Amino acid sequence: MATGITADALRQRLSELLQPTRVEVLDESAAHAGHAGADGTGSGTHFRVRIASPLFAGKPRVAQHRLVYDALKHYIDRGVHALAIEIL
Repeated sequence: MATGITADALRQRLSELLQPTRVEVLDESAAHAGHAGADGTGSGTHFRVRIASPLFAGKPRVAQHRLVYDALKHYIDRGVHALAIEIL
């Protein structure tokens, strides 16, 4: 079953909650076809987030990643299987 989750939806949520100075979300689901968590549609399950935010200042990398995971929890609960995070 398709998740219906898009890179644009994730980007919008991150923009609303983390006030990024730069954010890029890539849907890499097609590259993971046949892997765990893939839903067979080639989209909506595996994403890469590249993000810079003033909210990350002074926080350790684990805390920065936690902010991203917390912001996207709704989507993770709906079927995002993998989230690669690059703090810029």
